[in-house]
Amino acid sequence: MSDKTFHIVMYPWFAMGHLTSFLHISNKLAERGHRISFFLPKKTQAKLEPLNLHKDLISFIPIIVPHVDGLQPGAETTADVPFPLQFLLWNAIDLTAPLIEASLRNLKPHFVFYDFAHWLPALARQLGIKSVQYCSISPASVGFLISPERKLDEKPLTAADYMEPPPSFPSSSIKLRPFEARHLTFAGVKQNGQDISFLERQLISFNDSDAISFKTCTEMEGPYCDYVEKQFKKPVILAGPVVPKPPTTALEEKWAKWLGSFKAKTVIFCAFGSECILKKDQFQELVLGFELTGLPFLAALKPPMEAKTIESALPQGFEERVKGRGVVHGDWVQQQLILRHPSVGCFVTHCGSGSLSEAMVTECQLVLVPHIGDQIINARLMGGDLKVGVEVEKGEEDGLFTSEGVCNAVKAVMDYDGEVGKEVRANHAKLREFLSSKGLENSYIDNFVQKLHYLLK
Repeated sequence: MSDKTFHIVMYPWFAMGHLTSFLHISNKLAERGHRISFFLPKKTQAKLEPLNLHKDLISFIPIIVPHVDGLQPGAETTADVPFPLQFLLWNAIDLTAPLIEASLRNLKPHFVFYDFAHWLPALARQLGIKSVQYCSISPASVGFLISPERKLDEKPLTAADYMEPPPSFPSSSIKLRPFEARHLTFAGVKQNGQDISFLERQLISFNDSDAISFKTCTEMEGPYCDYVEKQFKKPVILAGPVVPKPPTTALEEKWAKWLGSFKAKTVIFCAFGSECILKKDQFQELVLGFELTGLPFLAALKPPMEAKTIESALPQGFEERVKGRGVVHGDWVQQQLILRHPSVGCFVTHCGSGSLSEAMVTECQLVLVPHIGDQIINARLMGGDLKVGVEVEKGEEDGLFTSEGVCNAVKAVMDYDGEVGKEVRANHAKLREFLSSKGLENSYIDNFVQKLHYLLK
């Protein structure tokens, strides 16, 4: 291995969006000859193998997630654990510390990239390894939600506090609604006898790192990046857009055949990630909204909270009414490949950072339905600052959307003659062209590597 290449350990949070985000940057670094040791839950390896484009340099190290009382046997990622019980997965991650320490002593990497393992930077420092907090969330989210200006170590924030941005936060379209602000206060609550809250974990993760890194560009989020660097008083290193290459596998035949039966850019594709589980009434409003549009649709959703199967949760008579033009699927799908299919014209998304980065380089128009935390900030950034999508309207106090609201948002972005449709299409096209421009990614990754070199000096 050359003196100019690194050995980097990756230890992402056990959520598919985080695991894939870390694997995308691993691929970009491996392209330049850097060696990657990638820790991941054992059962996720098969799903991630097709995305590993450099098997000679990226080594997966599967680990068995330790048992924690209350955690279902075999649960490994956030997709296996209901949202209110995810603190149990944090505990399980904490129990891997001795294994990770032994591995780091053996591997002797230059860097460890992590996100939620708040104990990792202190451990790395003891071993002479540099730690990089590689954020799967945006700098706007970090700056708005956990800026040191908010003095989170002194007192938990109230909903009223979250309604206002931190004092010197950059001017933006980012504003929270009452129901969103109320939801965010739970991050500061210690769950079921825990001695540390999610918010405290995040603060330690950021404050103890040697550097903070984001998957974004100065041209898109420059003021937020500068703000985070100034507030946390440490280097912020940008990896650029890290646009993932399409998987080497082909789209599953049944989806290729189904999508291929519709005209170009007419199909609505909806996916809310591996963690989002709607309540039954909102699940029904969503699919009824798709029905109302009159357009073909494919929705990849988890069964709602009150139902064991998708079929049992669908509105009465729904399947018969949409037969031949609408499918609600309860399992994982090849999102990247579906987004790139010529028949797909609209993407209804929960606004996870990974999903947005995949969508921005396609010609799908964006309908934004954020659910929690950073997704809300992402939606305001995309719908407000950048104006590349339309957010579905929700009640100010209860946060509920209606089928009409879903239908209206879809029609707004799909209307080629309407003012809103023209604006988001033009803005999206500009951003897509910028993100796909020759040399952009290489210059960011080269600069990223150079800044890692500086950290070792």
